[in-house]
Amino acid sequence: MMIIDSQVHAYERDHPGRPWAAVLTGPDAVTGDDMVAAMDAVGVDGALLVSAFTMYRYDASYALSVQKAHPGRFGVIKPIDANDPGVADTIADWAGMDGTVAIRIMMAGDTSTDPDDPGVNRALAAAAKHGLPVNLLCWDSLQQTTKLAAKNPDTMLVIDHLGIRQPFEPPAPTDPPTDSFAALPDLLALAQYDNVAVKISGACTLSHDAYPYNDIWDPLCRIFDAFGFERCLWGTDWTRAVKLLTYEQGVQPFRLTDRISDNDRAALMGQSLQRIYNWSPSGPAG
Repeated sequence: MMIIDSQVHAYERDHPGRPWAAVLTGPDAVTGDDMVAAMDAVGVDGALLVSAFTMYRYDASYALSVQKAHPGRFGVIKPIDANDPGVADTIADWAGMDGTVAIRIMMAGDTSTDPDDPGVNRALAAAAKHGLPVNLLCWDSLQQTTKLAAKNPDTMLVIDHLGIRQPFEPPAPTDPPTDSFAALPDLLALAQYDNVAVKISGACTLSHDAYPYNDIWDPLCRIFDAFGFERCLWGTDWTRAVKLLTYEQGVQPFRLTDRISDNDRAALMGQSLQRIYNWSPSGPAG
């Protein structure tokens, strides 16, 4: 089966030509070459490369350079500023570029928490017009997202990281494992909307168990039951998780678990992503 990671990041070292806005937990650099090497080592065919907002804010130029250097291995996702009056034009330009597959809205900071906010809704409408899914980093705002999904039925919304706040470094959450998924009811409420999918990205970082993280499966299976595997997308959120596990440890639990069937595994680890983003890697890893 083709394996596609729904979210990875790559970035170069901080330098004056492309200065960082802030520092992300992780190595000093994870280049496109580094990311491809990690994927090849464990047989991951392709990935959605999300331009690293912490470093580059709305500038996706480094992610685009990685996509160009490794044609066919990455679809690129750009964070956009919903407060920008010209956001519709930005989305139109992005939709016309080779290898670009989606936009991302960070539902935090200056982004309004009002589901009627004209900027957010303008961005969602523009994305629908151009056939682009919208990735939402919306932990702590899933109830707002429910209202956005209802108001924008023609826009495909993809919830980043199960809609759950996840750690950037050890230790894992110190509450009981079920409390790591405390936001689960709000996420499950979104399943009623056919235009909502969820990234099962970074899930291993919520585990209190050692590898292969067996305690994540009961809550994950509740998500699978609610959304169906056709709206669930496996991912690692590499390299945000680098201090918690290796790239291989983010892949293998999903490849090897007996909690899901082979057909469901194929959907979760690649087929559903290809349909939702209308994108596939050009060939197998290696």
